Amino acid sequence: MTRIAVLTPDPSDPSYADQWPGVLERLGEALAPAGVTVEPTPWTDHVGDASGLAGRPLVLPLIVWGYHLDHARWMKACATWAAAGVRMLNPPSVIGWNSDKAYLARLAEKGVAIPETIWSERATQAGVDAAFERFGTGTVIVKPRVSGGAWKTLRLSRGERLADAPDGPAMIQPYLPAIETEGETSLLFFGGELSHVVNKRPVSGEFRVQVQFGGGYTALAAPPAGALALAEKALAAIDEDLLYARIDVARGADGEWLLMEAELIEPDFYLGSAPEGGARFAEAVKARL
Repeated sequence: MTRIAVLTPDPSDPSYADQWPGVLERLGEALAPAGVTVEPTPWTDHVGDASGLAGRPLVLPLIVWGYHLDHARWMKACATWAAAGVRMLNPPSVIGWNSDKAYLARLAEKGVAIPETIWSERATQAGVDAAFERFGTGTVIVKPRVSGGAWKTLRLSRGERLADAPDGPAMIQPYLPAIETEGETSLLFFGGELSHVVNKRPVSGEFRVQVQFGGGYTALAAPPAGALALAEKALAAIDEDLLYARIDVARGADGEWLLMEAELIEPDFYLGSAPEGGARFAEAVKARL
């Protein structure tokens, strides 16, 4: 058996203590048939010194939940791993820049369709008011540029006051009603090849599709028309050495597909909805080993 490392949350943070072991178990079950054993190690144990990861045939940062709560330390860790030449996939350089959603603006410059976005150094009431006028919409989404699991993400209606605003750099986008009716679609790629597609829908009255907010996930037999083309365009624009990628897309008001996020750090593979994806991920890992 080949033993690889999987980076996990800070053990001092109880927020995920009852969740990540299950994710680790599913990864282990998927990789075992390929002769791969996973060993968990907290990412926070290797921030300034990568010697504990040296010599590993592969390190997967797949459960680094909570990195967005200590972004400076996260960026230091990525720099440490890159400088030490840790064999990590996805690479430390990628999981560094991918932690700030400002990357969406760079992809847009390369022709990838994203929702219209206002970027600001801080979310303010004046900025939200201006967004309503610029977008000509009755509802906007305000979220931190560095976030995870819809953390600090707000939906505001025209006239509603901004409260509990995210700290630091933020982004404002028009709300996409299709999220409620059609949901968000995730395309999972392993080794550059499409593995599976999952549709995620919020519960009635909710806009967040994550399972912790009641969202439901359904595997699709094939990607919707146009969604795959956008996902492949996004990956081509990213042009990085990726073991895995989850590309989240949704329809805009005009019915065209828009990139919501390219999750290259610690994406949920949704193996509970598409268990066959586990074998495909194992094949991609084995190919790298």
